[in-house]
Amino acid sequence: MAPVSHSFFATTAKGMEALLAAELRQLGGTKVVEQRAGVAFCGPLEVAYRACLWSRVANRVLLPLASFQAETPAALYDGVRNVRWWEQLSPQQTLAVDFAATESAVCHSHYGALKTKDAIVDQLRERTGTRPSVSTVRPDIRVNVYLHRNRAVVSLDLSGDSLHRRGYRQQQAGAPLKENLAAAVLLLADWPRLASTGAALIDPMCGSGTLPIEAALMAAGVAPGSERSYFGFLKWHGHQPQLWDRLRQEAAAGAIRDPKRLPRICGYDEDPRAVRAAIGNVERVGMRGCVHIEKRALSECEPIAARGASSGLVVTNPPYGVRLGERAALAHLYATLGDTLRRKFVGWTGYVLTGDRELGQRIGLRAARRHILFNGAIECRLLAFPISPNPVRDEGGPRWRREHLGQDGARSSSHSQRRETAQRTEG
Repeated sequence: MAPVSHSFFATTAKGMEALLAAELRQLGGTKVVEQRAGVAFCGPLEVAYRACLWSRVANRVLLPLASFQAETPAALYDGVRNVRWWEQLSPQQTLAVDFAATESAVCHSHYGALKTKDAIVDQLRERTGTRPSVSTVRPDIRVNVYLHRNRAVVSLDLSGDSLHRRGYRQQQAGAPLKENLAAAVLLLADWPRLASTGAALIDPMCGSGTLPIEAALMAAGVAPGSERSYFGFLKWHGHQPQLWDRLRQEAAAGAIRDPKRLPRICGYDEDPRAVRAAIGNVERVGMRGCVHIEKRALSECEPIAARGASSGLVVTNPPYGVRLGERAALAHLYATLGDTLRRKFVGWTGYVLTGDRELGQRIGLRAARRHILFNGAIECRLLAFPISPNPVRDEGGPRWRREHLGQDGARSSSHSQRRETAQRTEG
């Protein structure tokens, strides 16, 4: 008998929908349709499990259970209560509800979540005499309700927690870059293909190491969900443990852990706290020897020898300032990044993710490509800079650099002092 096909919806950040759609097709999804901040797809439960295990850019994987009009709180309650919840969980289990609404009469997220929870527990209490308890931390079942123009979609959250939380990052520096946003940057930089050729990768401002670690996981073929101990389907009544165990075993068998078979990947940072955090995260994800982390100032970063390739990538997410007094310090930082790329990384390609267009211009190089990504609500640009012997400078770059860095490009004040005032765009 053929497996039952379901409709699913995977969420992601704006700007990453096309990347997610490509992943889902590769994982066996059918009828893949990009939507705003997510992708609808179809397939058997195995496809959803693979998405939870293998998607590098998804946030959540949802299994819709019902859709109905909900112009009033009573209509929302009735629609949720009509779902056969006894087929999804037992009264002895724990429950959490996520609720979001746009252009709808029921617009308060807490109130909508409360009405949804009441409908579920009232149904089960009437049927069995007992009711599930609510737990916001690792609940057995997480229910997602999205209300748009008074049309409600009620889903099970199979991921349980956002998939960007891989499980390896317990130490972090500042506000770290989300893992799935880092993965999107690397996919747009064509890193999987370049890694297969032996190209090297450097992040000169690596913070807690998210970009180098995600690069290593890609190069090694490690499933991003392989370190997670919690998913929303593990205690769901429809869970298929044997299927899930098989997929995990297949993923583990295909991973490469030998550093000699992987490209060279380095992360540098001049903040010793960031370096300690990055080293701890590398150890925790099991990539010791595959990712090199070192304390080094931005101006001292240099190319490393690639394995089987003549060049590589410089990929980084510099800090950005939210307070007026930080702007001058960060302008120097971005200018130094541009000088470092132009002087030392000829033949390489730089990719810089920035949430500030003006600071991005201070790099002083003309971007060959730009991709718009969203770090939460912040619109960011991923700028691609192929570094040729005579790179094209951005307008105003050379004059600004002479005035602020001097003729030789040297910085006029301590980068370490400025770094203490900087805040990363890694929210």
